[in-house]
Amino acid sequence: MKTITATELARNLSAVLDRLAVEREEIVIERNHRQVARLIPGPGRLTALQALADLYRALPEDAGAAWEADSRASALQDERLPKGVRNPWAS
Repeated sequence: MKTITATELARNLSAVLDRLAVEREEIVIERNHRQVARLIPGPGRLTALQALADLYRALPEDAGAAWEADSRASALQDERLPKGVRNPWAS
């Protein structure tokens, strides 16, 4: 954990934020030798594959298999998605 003064932060805000984003380390800000704030890195970016990596745990196995089969069939037939938005709750 790195410690900087409030003055140093004010003078070098852009560099401090860059360091926070790259090094992903918490930064403590002090004023008059007292801790007044902490900067913590935000969540990192995920690829689509990483974001959906645990999707298989959320779906029942048969639903996942049906979704995959439907996706492959659509891709083979080059079907286009219908235009407009369908209400998923309509019976």
